Parts: sequence; structure tokens; C-alpha cells
Amino acid sequence: MVQATVTFISGGARSGKSAYAERLLTNQKASRLVYIASGVVADEEMKRRIDQHKEDRRHANWHTIEQPKNLHEVLPFLKSGDLVLWDCLTTWLANEMYEGYEEGTPCVHRTGCLEQKQKQLLHTVKQMKEIVSQLVIVSNEVLDEWPQYEEETEIYRQTIGTLHQQIVEFADHAIEMDHGIPIVWKGESL
Repeated sequence: MVQATVTFISGGARSGKSAYAERLLTNQKASRLVYIASGVVADEEMKRRIDQHKEDRRHANWHTIEQPKNLHEVLPFLKSGDLVLWDCLTTWLANEMYEGYEEGTPCVHRTGCLEQKQKQLLHTVKQMKEIVSQLVIVSNEVLDEWPQYEEETEIYRQTIGTLHQQIVEFADHAIEMDHGIPIVWKGESL
């Protein structure tokens, strides 16, 4: 059984990650382009960003799946041969950390909750790899050092750093975007 090629793309805000990831997949022949979107409209800026992403994808005939949490729920909708772009891991993590907030105790404050979500995510990504032809995962780089962070921000930084390392370990390509320029850290240039 041939497994998907996995490409991990990270970089700072507005570094060109999403546009580069989209080009990687739209330049290929595929039965279907699938865009898994983790963003949710929380304010006007996020609404503008989501609307712009939708407009950018409109002409390429993307099949979009809105999945801000519980990534495993997309598995039944994926097909063999799909080219999949998941944008993005950092937004997903923020959504999952605060799942349950409305009920009084977000995941980040429930013992073992975040660890279980990490484990489920890695399992899901490996399952996706067995179904689709290509999987591109986009994530923000948020690991710059500051002297001190609030507790939840530090948990977020540590979790995203661990997830980045775990995904890059089994990814075929790891690319960092810097000012619109792809820097290949793992695999060959795309």
C-alpha cells in the first residue's frame, strides 16, 4: 500500500504559507482538491482572512471541509487520490484547548485532555496518510522566546512545539516560509 506524501509547512503570520501550500497542490492532477479549514470567525479580522482564503480557492475548485475541532471526523469524507491541505494546526490547537469553555472548564484545564487530543490528532494524521495521495499541513511558527508567558500561552507554545516535532518526524518534507520564500529543512525542494 502506497502512503501519502506528507508536507509540513510552517512560518510566521502572513509569511505566505497558505498560498504556497495551495500552489503545491493545485499544480498537480488529482481527482479532488480537499481543503480542511480549522478557522472560525471570532472577530472582523478573522472573518476577512477566512473570506480571503475562500476567494483564493474559488477558482481552483477546492472541496472545503470546515473542521475547527475533532479532525478525525473528516476521515469518512476523504477519498483515495485526494490532495489534502489542512490549514491550520495552530488554529486547531487553540480551538481544542478551549473546547468546553462554555460549560465552565476548557480542555486546557482538564487533566489529560490536551494530551488525549494530541494523541488523537497524530493517529488521525497517520490514518489520513493511508487514504489520500498527498497531505499538506500548515502551521504557524509561534516559538520565539520571550522572557515570560502566561500559563495557558506557555502550554500552547509547548504543545505546538511538540506537535511540530512529531509531525515533522514522519513527514516527507518540512518547509519553513520566510517572507514568501520556502526554506526546505527536510526532503527535497518542491
